[in-house]
Formats: sequence, structure tokens, C-alpha cells
Amino acid sequence: ESKNRTRNTGWSKRDEYLAYAEISVLGVIFIAATVGNFILILILWNKRKRLSRMYVFMLHLSLADLVVAFFQVLPQLIWDITDVFIGPDLLCRCIKYLQLVGMFASTYMIVVMTVDRFQAICYPMVTFKKKRALWNSAICTSWSISLIFSFPQAFIFSRTEIAPGIFECWAQFIEPWGLVVYVTWISIAIFFIPVTILSICQIKICWEIKMNVYVKKHKELLVRDPQTRIISRASSVNCISKAMIKNVRMTVVTVVAYITCWTPFFIAQMWSAWSADIPDGPVFTIIMLLGNLNSCVNPWIYMYFCGDIPHCLRQLKCISKYVSHQQEFHITESIKCEKRFCEEQVTYV
Repeated sequence: ESKNRTRNTGWSKRDEYLAYAEISVLGVIFIAATVGNFILILILWNKRKRLSRMYVFMLHLSLADLVVAFFQVLPQLIWDITDVFIGPDLLCRCIKYLQLVGMFASTYMIVVMTVDRFQAICYPMVTFKKKRALWNSAICTSWSISLIFSFPQAFIFSRTEIAPGIFECWAQFIEPWGLVVYVTWISIAIFFIPVTILSICQIKICWEIKMNVYVKKHKELLVRDPQTRIISRASSVNCISKAMIKNVRMTVVTVVAYITCWTPFFIAQMWSAWSADIPDGPVFTIIMLLGNLNSCVNPWIYMYFCGDIPHCLRQLKCISKYVSHQQEFHITESIKCEKRFCEEQVTYV
């Protein structure tokens, strides 16, 4: 986070041009994340009685991304506008706690969603036994991890006076290793462990789909040659439907988007923590903000794969036609009323 100047002991005037760039980037990210996730939540909520497990995960992922938008992006945006933290110590601790909750929840919702797809492809009977509900054990686990693992954040950060009459929401670390441990732990817990799990699951899913396609193409050959070794493998290959493949593709794109958005952020974080020379400048500062783009792209990935974008456009087109038709109707009726009123007046005179 660009405002976590934990290595600075003093306060210096900021670069106004860089501040304007930060405000612009954060403003666009906040609007895009809020609008996109609200639209997706409305779409999924209207379908809540017939949601599949995959879309239940997408619903909670959108909720997690809204937490990121309102408790990470928005406070950072306000902070950049005011230049210093304005608020009591409790507000400082709550904001920092919820910032980490959003990052954990958004990340681990993608993890449990990918693990669920892994089970559906590789172990379909396990997934078949699971109930479809707006809450399940995987989702509850994801939220619980987010709430518990973020708790130390409320004790690390506090409202600190950095200059006479100037307060910031800063972290207090044990020198010289406190910051390194903190950044390393956050990077491992929110990025490296999830990326490892996601990579393993996606590799196994792709392998299972590849074997499924291979067996289907060589089905006649397997029947004619019962002694081939692939028969045992064919019996264990699951029937993968087109809908499941579409969900897998959506999951793959979601994972790729997550890795693409957050990799520069965590590389920059680790660099600033482990390097004696802290990288500085506009490029580094903007990179630290772009990880939040992940909360913007997730809802549009779902709407693209599920075809809700053209549906929404058609709905908007129908609404605009209806509104224009109603306006024409009211205008026509008003003209008729005025004409009738004038005729009555002439008759009366």
C-alpha cells in the first residue's frame, strides 16, 4: 500500500502530480469494481433458487471484491485526497483490518472455487453429494480464514503522530526484521500458497480433460482391442460435459487474471521489504495500486462466459425503447388534450 511509509521516520511533502495519478487510478478502479460487482450480485441474486455451486462461489467472490472496493480502494482514495489520515485510532485499526480481510477473502474464494472444480472433474461423486446452497463448508472456511488471519492487522497498525499535529495510520514494527517478516508472511499467505494450490489444481484438471478427450476419440479402438492398457484408464475417466468445460475455462481465466494483477504488487512488496534500497517513483507507486484491478475484472469474466453481457445490453435497449415509447405516448396524449381543450374553449366562447 502506497501509504504504508513504515520505513520513514519523518514526514515529507508529497509529489502532487503523482498524487493526482494515484487518485485517478484509484477512482477508476473503485467505480469499475463497485459497478461490476453490484451488477453481478443482482444477476446472481435473481437466480439464487437455481444457482449451481460454481455460481454460488462467484456470488461470494463478488461480495469479497466489494469488501476490497469499499474498505481498501475507497479509504486509500480518500487518504490520497487528504494526504494524511483523518480519523480516530479505532477507525485506523478497523480500516487496516478490513483491507486485509478483503484481500484474503477475494484470494481464497478463487482457491476454493478452483478446488471445487478440481473435485467436480477428477472426483465427480464427491461433488455430486454436496448440496447446492448459498453457503457451504468451503465458503465458510474461506471467510473464516480471512477474518482470523487478518486479526493481527488491528494490532500492527495504529494512529501515530509522525510530526507535530500530523497523524498517520502507520504500522509499528520491531527493527530491523519486523517489516520483513510481516511482508513475507502476507505474500506467502495471500499469494504464493494460493498460486501453488491453483497451479496444481489447474494442471490436474487440464490433464483429466485431455485424457477424457483422448478416450472419446479412441473409443472404438479401445472396444476393438480389449487388451490395451488404456482400458483401465478409460474406466476411470469421467464424462465431462460442455457446461463443466465452460466452467473450467471461466475458472482458468479467473486464475490467470488473479496472477496477472497481483504478481507485480507482491514482487514490489517483497522487493521493498528485502532490499536495502527501496524502489521509488511513479511506476513503483502505480504498480502497488494495480493489484486491485482483480476486483474489477472478476465480474466481467463471469458475465462474458455466461452470456449476461449481451442480455444486459438487450435489457437496456428494451428499457430505452419502452421509455421512448412512453414519452411519445404522453406527448401525443398531451397534444390531443390541448387540442380538445382549445376546441372546447372556442365552442364555449
